[in-house]
Amino acid sequence: MNTTTTAAVLSGLLSGFTLIIAIGAQNAFVLRQGISRDRVGVVVAICAISDLLLIVAGVLGVGALVESRPGLLRVITGAGAAYLVWFGIRSLLSARHPQALSASAPARGSAALTAVALTWLNPHVYLDTVLMLGNLSTAHGPTGRWWFGLGAGVASVVWFSALGYAAHLASRWLARPRTWQVIEVLIGLVMFALAAMLLRSTF
Repeated sequence: MNTTTTAAVLSGLLSGFTLIIAIGAQNAFVLRQGISRDRVGVVVAICAISDLLLIVAGVLGVGALVESRPGLLRVITGAGAAYLVWFGIRSLLSARHPQALSASAPARGSAALTAVALTWLNPHVYLDTVLMLGNLSTAHGPTGRWWFGLGAGVASVVWFSALGYAAHLASRWLARPRTWQVIEVLIGLVMFALAAMLLRSTF
């Protein structure tokens, strides 16, 4: 694996972790299942496999679109950078009023169906994976974008596995609002950095 390939994988890994760690309904559900140790494997598998499919769609779809219509690159890049900045601002605003993530409430209905719904019916999933990661992958070229996608996919599998299987070990730590405040600030700062990198690679 050469330097360019390694850089693409690491970039995908960092981008994947940054986008997926953001607090949301899907992560809260996986965390809840992990703490209660209820059908963790099924939930983790659904979330991870769904993410992998969306990442592939993003890398393939956006990459192919940019190749066939290069004039769209600036528009897509601008939209992606604007989204990253908005995401970063939202994270920093959330850090002003941190709240502990409640994960003790029992899940209702089928855990598998809930995991599917929280993944595929969430519009932010498409923004983060199909559009955002697909957009970021184009900066690494026709071959490098797939290495970027590999890094993002690894981040997804590692995150959901850790969230589900290690949640009960971190339940006391995750109950502290201060913890989420630090996480939100870090996410916000990384989002700003990604937006700058995206703009610099295109304009």
